[in-house]
Amino acid sequence: MVRIVSVAAAIAALFLAASVAWANEPRVITVTGYGEVAAKPDMATITLGVTNADKEASAAMAVVSANVTRILEALNKAGIAPTDIQTRQLTLNPLWSNQSSVSKNDPEISGFSASNTVMVRIRDVDALGAILDAVVKEGGNRFERLQFGLQDPAPLMDDARRAAVADAMARAALLAEAAGVPLGPVQSISDISGGVQPRMMEAAAARSSGMPIAGGEVTVQANVTMVFAIGE
Repeated sequence: MVRIVSVAAAIAALFLAASVAWANEPRVITVTGYGEVAAKPDMATITLGVTNADKEASAAMAVVSANVTRILEALNKAGIAPTDIQTRQLTLNPLWSNQSSVSKNDPEISGFSASNTVMVRIRDVDALGAILDAVVKEGGNRFERLQFGLQDPAPLMDDARRAAVADAMARAALLAEAAGVPLGPVQSISDISGGVQPRMMEAAAARSSGMPIAGGEVTVQANVTMVFAIGE
């Protein structure tokens, strides 16, 4: 009997401790808000270059170097600042023959492939098509990436954060109303870093000259987590 009473007392003590802990837990509503602002891009980043193959390594690299030199001169004439041009990759690789699994001969080097790629920031998007045309005319035959962006996304990021906070407050108010409790003051706000993302459009105007380019829009996105007290 004593043992049964002791077990019952221990269980009761556990329930009491859990009730006290639950009562001491803060009464809050936690929500995440999302904000997005769209804008026309005013900058493009492209990765381009030259690839060439030849039996001799020096000949393969010589063509690549000559073409890249002309491309850099064309970019300079187009008004691209040297600080907006950066070499990203320079490679020279052997080309192998007799690599077939059924061939009885040892693999041999039949030539070499040389490549030079550069990253270019273009701060006049309207000139992008003409610049790409000029690159192709000067021997550019390697295009790896084209990404639109914003030169100064900070003001739009502020607008996106404001929209995210407004969204979070609206969500919290809705949840409090649905639960039948008053919404208390804000307890904390956490800013989750957003970013600039490309946004596809159903139609976008091509540039007036050069290679046709559709810039569309980019979006600046922000997320916040807000904690609200539940009012009395």
